[in-house]
Amino acid sequence: MTVVTAPDPHPLAAFIATMPKAELHVHHVGSASMRMVGELAARHPGTVPADPEGLRSFYEFRDFAHFIEVYLAVVALIRTPDDVRYLTYEIARDLGTEQRVRYAELTCTPYTSVLAGVPIEAYTEAIEDARVAAERDFGVVLRWIYDIPGESGIPAADATLGYALDHRTDALIGFGLGGPEIGVPRPQFAPHFERARAAGLRSVPHAGETTGPETIWDSLRLLGAERIGHGISAASDPALMAHLAEHDIPLEVCPSSNVATRAVPGLAEHPLETLVAAGVPVTINSDDPPMFGTTLNREYEIAADLLRLDADGVSDLARSAVRYSFAPDDVRARLSAEIDAHAEARAGGPNDAPGAPSL
Repeated sequence: MTVVTAPDPHPLAAFIATMPKAELHVHHVGSASMRMVGELAARHPGTVPADPEGLRSFYEFRDFAHFIEVYLAVVALIRTPDDVRYLTYEIARDLGTEQRVRYAELTCTPYTSVLAGVPIEAYTEAIEDARVAAERDFGVVLRWIYDIPGESGIPAADATLGYALDHRTDALIGFGLGGPEIGVPRPQFAPHFERARAAGLRSVPHAGETTGPETIWDSLRLLGAERIGHGISAASDPALMAHLAEHDIPLEVCPSSNVATRAVPGLAEHPLETLVAAGVPVTINSDDPPMFGTTLNREYEIAADLLRLDADGVSDLARSAVRYSFAPDDVRARLSAEIDAHAEARAGGPNDAPGAPSL
């Protein structure tokens, strides 16, 4: 009989799991766990299986286009304000209790929910009610980034801008652009980002995951990007990496997502080390964690391996996320102090690094 043993835990697993964190690139619908999707599928029977085995097969992505197909199928399960509130609160529960996330900028796509029949007023009320309850119950501070689903074009951009400007709450801090990059040129959205930025929203488009560096250049020059979602193709453009480093513009890197969507063949080929070596600021994020079979904790473990970091280096990555967040000053100060205290408690313990210094 063959005995199958579980893989050894990562040497920094316990340190990472207990480390306070900020998450800057994580999607609202994409954070729906199988438990949540199963609940929503049971509420709205149809094309998405409600049983665990069926859901596991459902989440086996062939490529980025198939991921979008699955993602939109889950979006279609969110049909009522109660669904929106349930999803938001349960995502916050997982972030706060399982990942020790203390602050998260959740990328929301209200356009798809409104298209499904949830009025924007009810959508806003639902996420805000969940946000307040989540901070009280789980100690996680949530802020919103409204993103344009790029595949839906200018009508979606017009509507999303209207939601952001006409139904804004204090928790709405950013304006983004998601969905497929191929066939969705960034320049067409320049007027929308200009108006959003004029209203005080921060520009955080996705670019350069499944397309080349020019998409990132367009996002910087035409959309006024202050952070770039993914941005890993910058590694093939030394001038772009130098620009990002000089202007202190970070990339929101999500390693497992890049593998799952076939943006890179595997983790061994991921350009994170190249980017960091060039001085490009990076933060580590989970993107759509249940859909990609990962967690924020796991993404930090992967980053530690790719960059050969010890506990101090991992702490520096966590500090970078706070630094490049748009969190209120008091939240940034509190979370930075928590990370420092966590690192100090580790001081004097074994050095679990594979061999490289801190960032």
